[in-house]
Amino acid sequence: MNQPPPRSAQPPGFFRQGILFVLSAPSGAGKSTLRENLRPKGDFVYSVSCTTRAPRPGEVDGEDYRFLTADDFGTRLAHGQFLEHAQVHGHFYGTLRESVLERLRAGVDVLLDIDVKGAETVRGSNDPIIREALADVFIVPPSLAELRRRLQKRGTETDEQINRRLQDAASEMERWREYRYTIISGTMEEDLQKFRAIMKAERYLSRRLTPNPPDSTH
Repeated sequence: MNQPPPRSAQPPGFFRQGILFVLSAPSGAGKSTLRENLRPKGDFVYSVSCTTRAPRPGEVDGEDYRFLTADDFGTRLAHGQFLEHAQVHGHFYGTLRESVLERLRAGVDVLLDIDVKGAETVRGSNDPIIREALADVFIVPPSLAELRRRLQKRGTETDEQINRRLQDAASEMERWREYRYTIISGTMEEDLQKFRAIMKAERYLSRRLTPNPPDSTH
């Protein structure tokens, strides 16, 4: 993760624990593009997931994913280092627990880009910090036909792989009710505006705010 954003991101006169924004969507629905358009503002930290799959063209280790060998991933898993992990399309993905908790305790918002299985694991966490911080969002593509068009335009999968992703997408889309928020995907600008509205509302929930003591320097 990058360095935490400035403390001015905290509401004046209050402290709040960081919010764990969990973003899920079927492959090709636009969540990666949304994530990249969210990041320049710098008012949250993007949690870089670990994966055993090979990098796609243009992906950078440590920025898009932490690319691990299967042995390294297995060792970390055995030591309980993952907040969530899942096997998707034959590869393992996971989020390192302590790096997320460190930011949340410091009042820094964290964004996780994970699949529906990973989101289910996070929702079921026994950690009170994780449970209190969670705000999960699902992006639904307008249709499977539009999702196919987006996957074909991406040009990174074969027809067979696209068909498999569409089958998975149909199953994933049935789980939208499990999320606190659902965004019906439109243009990137529309999706960005909707997600920013969710972030703003979550940051001013009364239950998240603790007044600073009179002598506080925050």
